[in-house]
Order: sequence, then structure tokens, then C-alpha cells
Amino acid sequence: MTTTPAHAWLQPATCDAGCVRVGADAPGRQWVVVLRTALRVGAALALFSGMWLLAVPMPGRSHLQRGYCRLMLRSLGVRTSVAGGPIRNLRGVLVVSGHVSWLDTFAIGTVLPGSFVARADLTNWPALGPIVRIMRVIPIDRARLRRLPSVVAAVADRLRAGHTVVAFPEGTTWCGLGYGRFRPAMFQAAIDAGRPVQPLRLSYRHRDGRPSTVPAFVGDDTLLMSIRRVVTARRTVVHVQVESLQLPGADRRELAARCELAVRGPHSRSALVAGSGCAEGHALVG
Repeated sequence: MTTTPAHAWLQPATCDAGCVRVGADAPGRQWVVVLRTALRVGAALALFSGMWLLAVPMPGRSHLQRGYCRLMLRSLGVRTSVAGGPIRNLRGVLVVSGHVSWLDTFAIGTVLPGSFVARADLTNWPALGPIVRIMRVIPIDRARLRRLPSVVAAVADRLRAGHTVVAFPEGTTWCGLGYGRFRPAMFQAAIDAGRPVQPLRLSYRHRDGRPSTVPAFVGDDTLLMSIRRVVTARRTVVHVQVESLQLPGADRRELAARCELAVRGPHSRSALVAGSGCAEGHALVG
């Protein structure tokens, strides 16, 4: 699903099913897994049915959105840990982070809810399509490079209007141990609108602190397969580190490099770049 690039600008992810390591519960506790999974699925479905309410204009909607995202993560067995704090009263900001999972949208929503730049075919997914349209997702067709400037222009318009827009500059998902480079295209929107960029560093861990690839949505994964891994896991913790706000400047490549450094930290130029660190990272989770 994510291993073959649609065209030259979409980098191929080197992560596949071999990156995903799933822990096992103790023998004789299968009934605990079944009960835990049933409760989580029931809670998540109940919350999902009310997602459309997040698009209704109302006072304090951002607080409602953050609370909803936190509840959705908890219902799936995912706890949230946030370090740092975004500037709450800042309007018109481009939020960027690495991309590991469909859970990223909820994790980011607990801190800075906004409109997402997402793959265009999401609007055709059963059940999810109508929600995507209601939430005013900005669609990007990764197979049609000629339409990219119009997507950048749409993002810039949202930023000028004072809206928060969330983008994943890697363009595809990675396992969280390896990752790709930030493509500069979306950063042009921040430059055109003269608005700052807020980098977020996301990392998923088991409850004992070890890095987790359970939430990864890579290779030949289907959404149902990925959801099943998450809801059957004992517990996953997503750490959201709010990094320093980045002013747009005039060079989108320089801006992308600054934000990538903020998101990846001092290792962004080392062996983990472009997925080459997956094997090393697995030594930590195996």
C-alpha cells in the first residue's frame, strides 16, 4: 500500500510488514484480551458515530475537538502524553509531523485540531468518506502531480483565513523507527501566506517505555488489520512533543529542513534517515 511511489515526488517507504512487532499477553489471559477488545470497539464505535458534531460551528469547538480526540484514543487503548505547549491563541498555523499511523490525526487533534491535508481517495472510503468531507479535509491526489500547486494554494488560503492546517510532509506512512525526508511542497503554503509552522514530534511506545510499531500503517496493511492490532494491544502510549514554532522565511527547502530537524531531533541526519534505521530500532522493541 505504501511501498510503491505513485510518482517521482512521492518517496517510497522502506517499511513493510516486517517492521511491525506485536507483543503477546500472558498465557491463559485470552479472555482478558477478548473482553478488553470488545469494550474498546464498542466505545470507539459510539464515539465515531458522533464525529460529525466536530464540524458544527459552536463556541469552544477547539476544546471539544481536543477532548474528543483524547477520548477516541483512550477508547482504542492509547494514552496520550504531551510535552511543551502550542500557542493557543495563534491563528493560521501550519502543523507538520512525521507520519506513522491513522492514529496520528487523533494524536495531533489532542493538541492542535485543524483541517488535514490527506489522500484524495479517503472521500471514497465506506463510512469514513462522508466524515472526511464534513471535516473539510484538503484532498491531495498523489497520482496527479500537476494538481499539487492547487493544493498548496488551498492550504495557503486556509492559513490566511486564520485556520489551522495539518500536513504530513513525508507524503506516506513509516513504521516510526525508520522515516522519510520532509518534502518542501507544503511549506510553500506557509511562505505564501506568511504564517508560521508548528512542528510536532510523535512517538509511539509500549506502556513500559519501549518503542512500539503496533500502530504502524505500512506495507500491505488494511485499515481493519491496523485497527485490530491497536485495539488488541495491552496499551500504547503516544508521546506528542511540541517543538519550537518556525517562522516561514523565504525558502521552502530551508523551512522544510528546519522543521525536519525539529521533528527528528539530532538523529535526523544519521542512520535512521530514509528508513535505514528500522533494523537498529527493532533491537529496542524485540
